Amino acid sequence: MKVKKLIYVSMFATIMGALGLLPPIFTGVSPVPITLQTLGVMLSGSVLGARFGPKYAALSQILFLLLVMTGLPLLSGGRGGIGVFFSPSGGYLIGWILGAYVIGFLAYRMKSVSFIKILLANILGGILVVYLFGIPIQALMMNVSIDHAALLSLVYIPGDLLKVIVASLLAVKLQHSIPISERLEV
Repeated sequence: MKVKKLIYVSMFATIMGALGLLPPIFTGVSPVPITLQTLGVMLSGSVLGARFGPKYAALSQILFLLLVMTGLPLLSGGRGGIGVFFSPSGGYLIGWILGAYVIGFLAYRMKSVSFIKILLANILGGILVVYLFGIPIQALMMNVSIDHAALLSLVYIPGDLLKVIVASLLAVKLQHSIPISERLEV
């Protein structure tokens, strides 16, 4: 891996940590908090993945989660350690890796960048894929049905849609400042 790509992967892992400085919002409906860190997942996929490819977006999330696993309090609310992976939030955390990959995969293959295309990629990877991992693990850890966990997860949709819009706007702005021909040469 080139040093430039390694720096970008590290930078997006750092962005995830910085977004964790903002306190979580507990809804009282579910033990899984609302955080801004899913915004970081979407940004890593739609910016880093678009420039270097989906594996680099996923690597940024793997690096971040490895740091969390070692005990660094990088998750929102100062959480960290291996125990967070065995909580109702654990599936969502693992979903960040594949979510960033899917967004990066779609963004990397775009011949032309548009807000709608990036928005759809962020919805697919940043919401649907993350929920695909998060909801079953949440159900398992809470000892409830998957249907019940999915119903509880509806509370996250408005905030996640707002994060999708912000990530998409930022990604389009950044991608328009980097011509596609430059992206492909890296």
